[in-house]
Amino acid sequence: MDKSNLHTGSYRTFLAYRKAEVIYDLTYYFCGKYLHRGDRTIDQMVQAARSGKQNIIEGKEAARTSYETLLKLINVARSSLQELLADYEDYLRVRHLRQWPLDSAEVKVMRKLGREHNEGAYFLSLADSRNDEVVANMIIVLICQADLLLGRYLDKQKEKFVQEGGFRENLTKERIAYRRQRER
Repeated sequence: MDKSNLHTGSYRTFLAYRKAEVIYDLTYYFCGKYLHRGDRTIDQMVQAARSGKQNIIEGKEAARTSYETLLKLINVARSSLQELLADYEDYLRVRHLRQWPLDSAEVKVMRKLGREHNEGAYFLSLADSRNDEVVANMIIVLICQADLLLGRYLDKQKEKFVQEGGFRENLTKERIAYRRQRER
């Protein structure tokens, strides 16, 4: 099954969704462990993580009849994840914690782990033995991976739409062909 194509199979096989689900699980864990109860940031971060995941699901369902809605919802998912990314970067910055440089050994290891694993339980077990700085950086890397996957997916879907048209356009073509055939 082509895991890059949201039109085939369940959204659960879509790699970007699986990554977004891991990000949600880790964010829920992170907020519960490192942010103080009553901090409005908790709700904002958890909701941004949830929105990233849920909009992929909604986009998958919308894809059956509307490329336009699919593209909008995937963009909403990306925007939500970017908002979450900024929250993690803010968390590190205001606490004077280190954000891993893109070319660091830590980022390289985390990218590899992100390519090899897509289960929340795996990353939660890692997070459980790490401090807030490491966990925030882990999530940042996963968000960047999810964003890259969603960006590639959007590019493919835009290309496919240009080449094949949308649902309504194709229905119109079929209706016209049917009428012509009936008239003969």
